This record gives sequence, C-alpha cells and structure tokens, in this order.
Amino acid sequence: MTRTERIPPNPNHYVGNHPLINSDQLDQYYPESEDSRPAFRSAFNDASFHKGTAHFQPCPLSRKSLERAIQQISAAELAGGEHLIGYLQDQYRRNCKAATIRSAATAICLFLVFLKQRGIGKLEDIRRQHIGAFIECEQDRGLKVASVRQKLQNVYAFMRYLSREDRVVPELLLRKIHLKLPQRLPRAIPAEDVMKLLSVVDHVRNRAIILLLLRTGMRIGEVLNLQPTDVDLNERTVKIYEGEKNATGRVVYLSEDARQALAAWLKLRQAYKPSLFYGQGHHNLCYNAARVMFKKYLHKAGLADKGYTVHCLRHTCATELLNAGMRIECLQQLLGHSKLEVTRIYARLTDKTREQEYFKAMAIIEAGGTDGSDRCDH
Repeated sequence: MTRTERIPPNPNHYVGNHPLINSDQLDQYYPESEDSRPAFRSAFNDASFHKGTAHFQPCPLSRKSLERAIQQISAAELAGGEHLIGYLQDQYRRNCKAATIRSAATAICLFLVFLKQRGIGKLEDIRRQHIGAFIECEQDRGLKVASVRQKLQNVYAFMRYLSREDRVVPELLLRKIHLKLPQRLPRAIPAEDVMKLLSVVDHVRNRAIILLLLRTGMRIGEVLNLQPTDVDLNERTVKIYEGEKNATGRVVYLSEDARQALAAWLKLRQAYKPSLFYGQGHHNLCYNAARVMFKKYLHKAGLADKGYTVHCLRHTCATELLNAGMRIECLQQLLGHSKLEVTRIYARLTDKTREQEYFKAMAIIEAGGTDGSDRCDH
C-alpha cells in the first residue's frame, strides 16, 4: 500500500545530533597515550566538539557529509581506517540510512581505537578474543545490553566486509559472540489510569491523537504521518501506508470515541495543511512535541511517577483486545507485526484464561478438594 501523492517526511526519520565519540570514551581507550589523544580528538572534532562531544552535522547524509566523515576517519590514522572508509562508502551506495551509517562509524571507530590501544596494528591479527575483550570493555562502561549488542553487530558486519576483501581470517566469523537481550514485556496502562488520563485531555487535537493511539494500536510515527485522506469516518477506518516498520501498509479501525474525537478535530483543523496533525507551519507534528504533550497530561492526571510513555498506549490497545477475546492472528495484522512471535509477547502478558484457571484451581486447593475428584479430564 503506497501513496501516489507526496508523503510528508516521517518524524521518526528525523536526523538530529548523534554523538560520535565523547571525551570519556577517549580517556577510556587512551588511558596512557596522552600524545595520541589530541590527534584523535582533532580528527573527529572539525568544529563539532560541543561540551566534550563530537557530532556529525544534523543533516541528512549527503555525498558531501560522507566525504567529510571520510576526511575525519583518514585523519585519525587508525589501522584499518581505509577499509572502514570503503565499508561506509559501500553502505552509502546501498542507500543505507544516515543513522545506520553513523551507528556503524561510531561502533567500528571505537573498536579500531580499542585495537590500537592494545597494540593490534594489522586487521589480519584480529581474533575472536579481541572482539570479546572489546565487548567486555563496553559492558564495563555501564552501557545497556542493547547498546553493546548493537556495537557487536556493527563490528561483525565490518568483519564480513573485510572477509570478502580477504583482510581477516575466515574463522573469525565461524564462532560468533552472541549477547542475549533480556526480554521485556510490553507495559499496558491500567483502565483506571486510562480514565484519569483521558479526563484531563482538553485539547481537541491532542485528544484525537491519544485516542487514535489507544484504540487503534498505531505507532506514534504512523499517527503523526497521517494525512486527512487516510481517514474515512463513515467506514470508521484509517489507512496506514508503508513506512520504516510497516513494509506493506494496513488498515485499522476506529472505535466510537476515537471516531468522535477525529471528527471534532477535522472540523477545526486548517484544511489547506497536508498533515492531519501539524505543528508549526505546514509540517506534521514531530515526535518530540507529541512526547512532551503526553508527559504534560500524565503530570496533570497525577500519573507522572508511573513511568508511562506514549508507546504504552499501543501496548494498552493490544492488551485490551486480547483480553476481550480477539484472536492473536487478527491482532498481529492490526498491529502490523511481520512475525507472530512478536505478537505472542502480549499473549504471555494478558492471558486471562490462565489467570481464571489458576484461581479456580486454587479455590479447590484451599477448600481441601485435592483428591482428584474435581479434575475436568476424568
């Protein structure tokens, strides 16, 4: 499902300041090399160090900005720097996103600095234990598992590139190091807190946004990227076109309260603006503005200390639909999950049948009826 007309930019694709390497990381990797640190720092600052942090410029990755990154890496004089440049150029040619290339540059630069500090001067000398030591070093810095895992994936992607160039031993990719992410259950907002939240949302546009998230299970980026023509109040449907996490597009449905909230907003909005939910000027409302808006209402409702995020509204929708008896295959399509396993996470969280069976069995146990006469499989 694609639009034929021009689609406003997705706010989740915003490219902002992303730190490349900060001064603490330099101290970490060059604890005793004072002569090396200034050269490495100057190679990455290029008038970009701000309060001790280096940044790529906050603009989409163009050819010019790629060449600038190449100049920075070349000036760092790291072993394998020329191959890193080739790898980034390869990513650029494959039309990788700016954030993807920046993430790769960050992780691989840190890895090469780590190797240099430990006297590894040739890529051919890299072994599995060096990658493991780098990961341990990152973990010791207190990074989250997801962040360390992302760095590990970037390093191995670079190793695969080097393997194709015959620059590293093939055995390096045979037994990879794996980091298992702790599985976090989605967090739903209890019904009483939902009522408190809705009771303080007095702005027509904001109420429409919150009810869309709460009743359709849409992602915040999908809601903010909507156009008025995507909404059909008579059919009570919303068309979601393909995006970053939505490869094929889908249709979601409007509850009555969400339909009424949208109808009220459509009457008030300025019809000439292309985005359904707009901020300043003609641009659609950005994610940060929506997040601030949601936090404001949480504070107003006395829920600021509960740790809710705007994404919890999507989790709440999924949880309530499962509890109401919706089949998990239908929920998968509504949420836009490509794999059923992702949707099953909600099933583990919201299995009311299991809860009811437990308390039914426990009531029998507490009543002393554990001789087997009450079993339903007799």
